[in-house]
Amino acid sequence: MAENRRPSDSIAYIAPREQGQVDAWSAEAQQRGGQRLTEVAEVVPPREVATALSLADGTPVAVRRRVILLDDLPIELADSYYPIEIARGTALLERKKIKGGAPTLLAALGYQARHTSEDLELREANELERAALGLRKGSNVLTLLRTTATEDGSPFEVQFMVMKAPRRLHYEIEVV
Repeated sequence: MAENRRPSDSIAYIAPREQGQVDAWSAEAQQRGGQRLTEVAEVVPPREVATALSLADGTPVAVRRRVILLDDLPIELADSYYPIEIARGTALLERKKIKGGAPTLLAALGYQARHTSEDLELREANELERAALGLRKGSNVLTLLRTTATEDGSPFEVQFMVMKAPRRLHYEIEVV
């Protein structure tokens, strides 16, 4: 399954970029794929996202939904959630790419990633995931819930990714 291998360096996705650099998603996509922004909205998040952001159930958040492509085929659904008080009035709620990516914008707003936790789960794909990823009934997906927080532990971004399985993820985490 070497053609389905896609190494992941989580640090690259939470670190701000240098002036003029494209975001990490775009940099990776330029190599073999792409991404399509499908929705930017204020929504009530799933319970696990609200919990990860330390929000009461029913509290709205901003979401940016993307489909990640590899060789022009969808391989991942990636949703990024932000507390509404951080996102309102910023590019996080605009339906366009964010120059330098969300981590760069968030850092400029004073939200520097200092702690990230990730939860992985292998499960059967639901109907919407099967349709979006072109999977057969009974196919599995790998989900990743990534929570990013400031130095004091305040969460400011939750990413929920649904990836085609089987997949092998490779992590490199440098402690600074």
